[in-house]
Order: sequence, then C-alpha cells, then structure tokens
Amino acid sequence: MTKNLALLLALFGMLAACGDGDGTNPVNRPGEEETDGGGSEEEETVLPGTKNPTSDGSITRYEEQDDTSGNGYAQSVSYDSSTDTFYVDNLGFDAANVYKRDDQVASLGSYRVYEASDTFYDSMTGKPISQLTPYKAIHGVSRTGQTQFAIVRTGAYIDYGFGGFLYARNGSVTLPTAGQATYAGDYAGLRDFKARGDLEYVTGDMTVDIDFEDFNDGDAVKGRVFNRRVYAMDGTDITDQIVGAIEGATALPSLVFEIGPGVTTEAGEISGGVTSTYYNDKGALEQYEGGNYYAIVSGKNAEEIVGVIVVESEDPRFEGVTARETGGFILYR
Repeated sequence: MTKNLALLLALFGMLAACGDGDGTNPVNRPGEEETDGGGSEEEETVLPGTKNPTSDGSITRYEEQDDTSGNGYAQSVSYDSSTDTFYVDNLGFDAANVYKRDDQVASLGSYRVYEASDTFYDSMTGKPISQLTPYKAIHGVSRTGQTQFAIVRTGAYIDYGFGGFLYARNGSVTLPTAGQATYAGDYAGLRDFKARGDLEYVTGDMTVDIDFEDFNDGDAVKGRVFNRRVYAMDGTDITDQIVGAIEGATALPSLVFEIGPGVTTEAGEISGGVTSTYYNDKGALEQYEGGNYYAIVSGKNAEEIVGVIVVESEDPRFEGVTARETGGFILYR
C-alpha cells in the first residue's frame, strides 16, 4: 500500500508484558498465529492471534491487518521494564524505534503513555532528520500481571494509516457456570482522524457485568464507559469543545455494549457491538458513535477482564472529519 506523506501513516507498534525474567519480552507479529496445543477449531475468533484458544491457556489478540486502511501492522515489538521503554519495529520515521515515557502526559489513569522521538541523526554526517510525529503508545498491565494491552496510533498524517492494538491474557481462566459478576476499572485511549492530522487522548470509567447463566448461547454481557474526557496532546482538557459542538448534548455520551446472545466463548473471550447515543436539541435520540469491543476474561475466579474498544464518529467540530477512538481497559471483579 502506498500513501502520500500528506496522509496519516502510523505503523503499528505494541507492547509486551511487564513480567518475570530479564524484563524484555517479545510479542509475536500479527498474522503469525499462536497455538496452545488444543482447543476447538470450530470456535471462531474475530481477531488474529492465538489459534484454537482454550480456557486453560494464554491468549493474545491483535488488530486485524488491512492493506487498504493500514490497520494491524505490528512487527517485532517488546517492552523493557528495566528502562520503561517500548521497542517498535517496522514504523517508518519513528526515530530509533524506542518509545519513552511521554514528557507531557506520562499517564492516563493507571495506564502509561509513551512517545517516539521527533528527531533522528544521519548515521554518517550526524545531521538531524525530522521524524513523522507524533507516535504515541498506551500500555496497561494488570495488578496481577495476568492481563495486558497496548495501543499505538499517530497524528502525523491526514488519514488513519497504519496503527494497531494488542490485548492478552497470560494464563488460564475458570468461568463460572452460574451466577453473575460485576467488574470495574478505568479506560484510556487514543483518538486519531480521517481528513485531519491530529491525535488526542481519552479517559473514562468503565463497568462490565456478566450473567453466567444466560443466554444459553454464550453468557449475557453488558458494559459501559462513562465520565469520558478528551485531552489534547499537551494534556489540556478539550471535552467541552466537543460537547459544545454536539447539538443538545450536555456531556460526552457513554459507550454502551450491545446485549445479545453469542458474544462469549468457552475460552473466555468476549466481543460485540458498542454504541453511544444522545438526545439532540429537538429531544430525539441520535447515535453518536459505533464500533466494537473485544475482551478476554482471566483468572481462576474469573476476576479480571482485559480488552479494547474501537469506535468511530463524525467529529462535530469539523466538516467532513471522522474521529476514531481506540481505548483499552483492565477491569477487576
């Protein structure tokens, strides 16, 4: 795929775990499906990654690769806990492929924010070369180390271009067969755009509830992201600018899971639709955003959920601009 430099090309980079060992952990590339030595081939998954997943093993999922949009391009990515840095291969003009903690917004809630350098130096002459910026990454690891996610996007161009996300369970899950469970935690993401070169942060609170008894075709799942706030790259809260441009809205609408059968698997994966709505200035209900959520349940007591949400909307501040929000979450029972 070829795009002009006037277009957004954020080649995807992604985390690996903060874990035991030497602190440097590789992540397999998208398209190279992992195997856990078992599982049913009949159990379909919506994203690439672990093949034939089971409840007894680890699962990793990546954004699907799309040569038209540029999504899902992740290669040779790792996280070094000793230096608190990411290494991201295959991103053009992101300096030395090393992402350090952001110097303006170091964290969003419990998740850490990283950025690539804006300058690289000619290997022979030492002359500075401007890089394509910004490249930003959000990395989350659970308190137990059982789950993790990472998101990388850029605002260097005018289209989405290349980018991506990863989420993973490091171990197994025992899913209840009766009762219900509720989970809560924080949510953070990156917003990139079509027809506008920019990047923004988003935060929120999140809850997910699971009914393990019904539906008979998979469990019932409901979820909500609320108290959402949007920030410029320097950390300035710009939520009111967006809300003020949505006719009739008094707050940024909450993201809500669509409820229905067939959203869960025996391996502990969950996926489905997500939307947000608001009442316009005439009192009519309108949809603001639409997209999907992807998640994995983890732990012997099904005590954690990790996942990613991707939604799109027309940016009310600009004519002909589409905003895409890619947010990650780790929730606890």
